[in-house]
Amino acid sequence: MKLYVRFHALALLLFLPAVVFAIDENPAVKVTQLLKTTSAWDGKQIVYPEGQAEMTALLIEIVPGESTGWHQHPVPSFAFLLEGTLEITLTDGRVKRMQPGEALSEVTDAMHIGRVLSKDPVKIVVFYAGSVGKPLTVNQSSEQKTPQ
Repeated sequence: MKLYVRFHALALLLFLPAVVFAIDENPAVKVTQLLKTTSAWDGKQIVYPEGQAEMTALLIEIVPGESTGWHQHPVPSFAFLLEGTLEITLTDGRVKRMQPGEALSEVTDAMHIGRVLSKDPVKIVVFYAGSVGKPLTVNQSSEQKTPQ
């Protein structure tokens, strides 16, 4: 029995480095962490929705001078800006400006608007961690008043 335990302990120690360092960089692989967080950019903790998990990735393009309109996301999302300059404004006046190559954890259940500030279109990839049947975005109703 002692030999059996020692063998498994030795095997674990020998193979542990292979597991731990499985994504280490090497001459053929470069790893760049874009974002690691437990909260959205407004400081609220990320909470996953209940139900069957459903991941969605969208490429969103917005022409210069335009906006997304006021909306909110009932599920967590992560965005990476490819092109253009995007300004995101919350109803309380807080602003986040994104440049190409930047990533952020978007706000959840908070009304906001994204405006293109650049002369070039904005191209942004957004990954949503939702659940089956739950919308990714809810647009502001016409009765709801938000800052312009």
